Amino acid sequence: MGLDDKIENKAQEATGEAKQTIGEATDDKELQAEGKADQRSANLKQAGQKIKDAFRRK
Repeated sequence: MGLDDKIENKAQEATGEAKQTIGEATDDKELQAEGKADQRSANLKQAGQKIKDAFRRK
């Protein structure tokens, strides 16, 4: 996984966490859901990159 991809995925994950937290604090269900979706998307991207990296090493 490239360093740029890692940084981008972590940033998306952090943004999602922030959105979720703000949504919870303000009782904004839509923002909470958007935050969770951002986190899931980032985690899926990270998992895909890890799988690619594992196959490259073999």
